[in-house]
Amino acid sequence: MEQTASRVRIDVNEMLEAGVHFGHLRSKWNPGMKEYIFMEKNGIHLIDLDKSARKLMEAANAMRAIARSGRSILFVATKKQAKEIIREAAQRVNMPFVTERWLGGMLTNFNTVRKSIKKMSNIDRMGADGTINNMAKRERLMMSREREKLERVLGGIANLQRPPAAIFVVDIKREHIAVAEGRRLGLTTFGIADTNVDPRQVDHAIPGNDDAAKSIAYIVEVLTRAIEEGLAERKKSGKGDENDALPMAPRSPEASAEGEQAPEGQPAAEAMKADAQAPIAQPEGGRTRKRMEPQRAASSTLPDQPLPADQKGSRPVEATDEPLQS
Repeated sequence: MEQTASRVRIDVNEMLEAGVHFGHLRSKWNPGMKEYIFMEKNGIHLIDLDKSARKLMEAANAMRAIARSGRSILFVATKKQAKEIIREAAQRVNMPFVTERWLGGMLTNFNTVRKSIKKMSNIDRMGADGTINNMAKRERLMMSREREKLERVLGGIANLQRPPAAIFVVDIKREHIAVAEGRRLGLTTFGIADTNVDPRQVDHAIPGNDDAAKSIAYIVEVLTRAIEEGLAERKKSGKGDENDALPMAPRSPEASAEGEQAPEGQPAAEAMKADAQAPIAQPEGGRTRKRMEPQRAASSTLPDQPLPADQKGSRPVEATDEPLQS
């Protein structure tokens, strides 16, 4: 059986040679994969390649449509046998990728991640203009180590200015945090679903072996060709830059607190003045400031003269011409 969609070609015999049909032990299976399991042999589930080919074609068509619209797809694979495959495929189609540890909040707290990327760019700029050479040797060493750490974790998304439109993971169970963040943001999710995962966790589940390097390489190659075709169609149509169709990143509370601006049409100085002139809330039942001000004003008009000796008592004494008798 062979399915074709434009230049993308899926051959079940090639999938069989790559070992896409091998699943996990029966004791580790997930009931959600029941419809994609062909049979059990020697205690190991075998995946139905006809259904896998159909799902792979659906995922390829969806990725081609996303690439044709100018949006980006984030590739995620942190397991050892898939790192290099994902890195090469993502660089080939100029897409962002993550092959090291997934940082919690990489998508949901994207603005904070952008600050770390900006820090890495600042270090590169300091090295380019020679500013780093004026620092002490210990400081240069610390900055170099920090640069290497940031490059290792965030180097694949350094050019990502906004959250991607979709995310593709090799192992749904291993990359469950990335999948959860993508679903929370409403991104289109793709993933290779082995027999030990729930395929309903992603929008486009591709039943297949997510442990063998040959199986991963075959599935990724099909998806990469579909993305290349979508990019070629976009270029042929003469549409704008890729970033024009990307959605804006949601603003985090931290970024809002640091870069808060005055409302449109109101200068910052006037906004600060308005805040300073705002009335102060008074406790319920207490005197207001307006009631106290007239009293203070009246007392300030009294002459500043010492009281007579005969008026220093606790109560006023009437003045008379007769001398006081002791």
